[in-house]
Amino acid sequence: MKHFINFDAISDLQNAVQEVRSLKKNPFASEQLGKHKTLGMLFFNPSLRTRLSTQKAAQHLGLKTMVMNFSNEAWALEFEDGTKMSGLRSEHIKEAAAVVSQYCDVVAIRAFASLSDKQKDEEEQVLNNFARYASIPVINMESATAHPLQALADAVTIDEHKLTKRPKIVLSWAPHPKALPHAVGNSFTKMVQQMDADFIIAQPEGYELNPEITKNTPVIYNQEEALEEADFVYAKNWCSYKEYGKILRTDSSWMLTAEKMKLTNNAKFMHCLPVRRNVVVSDDVLDHPNSLVIEQANNRTFAAQWVLKQVLQNG
Repeated sequence: MKHFINFDAISDLQNAVQEVRSLKKNPFASEQLGKHKTLGMLFFNPSLRTRLSTQKAAQHLGLKTMVMNFSNEAWALEFEDGTKMSGLRSEHIKEAAAVVSQYCDVVAIRAFASLSDKQKDEEEQVLNNFARYASIPVINMESATAHPLQALADAVTIDEHKLTKRPKIVLSWAPHPKALPHAVGNSFTKMVQQMDADFIIAQPEGYELNPEITKNTPVIYNQEEALEEADFVYAKNWCSYKEYGKILRTDSSWMLTAEKMKLTNNAKFMHCLPVRRNVVVSDDVLDHPNSLVIEQANNRTFAAQWVLKQVLQNG
């Protein structure tokens, strides 16, 4: 594994999940692997779980970390070739990526979607340009269209809690007052498609994800129908893909509630966090013993550790 930019970098999900679970049991087994090496972490957007879990993962492997918030600590970057840089952008990605490569052995980057230009977001301008011009491995800590670290942690969480060989997993759209990107929904979908699972996406009409990602995954426009006999319910908001970046509805009828969860097979509840209580999901679901959100967050450390280990060994 040279880079970890999207979930396709994982060629054998089941093997990866088992290796992550082994790391969880003995996190310091490879602490010499990163000795005298440095992980650079560049944040173009805010973070809590991703930042702390990735730093902790690095420490487990003996890596030092350097953290930089590009939103207020760095020069504005130019990504276009041949541009006359006479405006606000004062550093080109060619130099920035090359310089970071001198200081770090691995770089991890977090850069959200603009939700204003679908083409540029899907080009993954920040991640792909760093990968193009850096001479070190690049790791995605959430980008415009993908959050593969979260999806790997979710796969581990499901594997730890499934009671049947082929569980029913429902990814349910939920309301939110802001337009949110597709990254989590995209990567979760790609991940579950590699599992032995009965997978359904539940959403209102108009909120279809990128059809190139969902492929043949069934989409149901009735949330209650989709939830019937589910073993896992993953709630997440995303904005419209067809009418890119738009909020088509904000009503609360799609909020996950305890009453709706009664339709399931005593399902486990999942969410990547942060979550808006009593907007996306009600308190009684989030605080229920079947809620796995804190365990998901804990598994972020070991998912990141597995990825770091792969690039250190093979990058």
